[in-house]
Amino acid sequence: MPSAQIDTFVGTLSVTETEGAITGLSWGAQGQDRTALLDRAIDQLRAYFALELQSFDLPMHIAGSAFQQAVCAAMLAIPLGETRTYGDISKALKVPPQPVGNACGANPIPVIIPCHRVLGATGLGGFSGGTGIETKIALLKHEGAASLLI
Repeated sequence: MPSAQIDTFVGTLSVTETEGAITGLSWGAQGQDRTALLDRAIDQLRAYFALELQSFDLPMHIAGSAFQQAVCAAMLAIPLGETRTYGDISKALKVPPQPVGNACGANPIPVIIPCHRVLGATGLGGFSGGTGIETKIALLKHEGAASLLI
């Protein structure tokens, strides 16, 4: 699978493409392939980190169940600089919060699918990318959601 990387303030991110769709984003260097879609993804990530992009416009394929895809769709609907709780998403999907949290943690395309914008009812919740919760806080501060952290 072709992948390309970008260095950011939250570390080196690698974006993976499969059959014309973005299928993954992970921390660490995995390759520097060139495809039109990977170039577009890197350009959009660069614009996001420069605060020049509000939302990503990339074809994505989310591997997983219909539930995983529904949680990812709910996360994609959260605007830049805003947050939701696991409970908010669970109410919208009519499921308990814990499976929502598990689905957020299994998000295959973090940052682009903004799981960092989903918080616990009484705290930040978790984050599986980068250095964990520190990365989540850095992304929220970057997006101007820092007032939620005080």
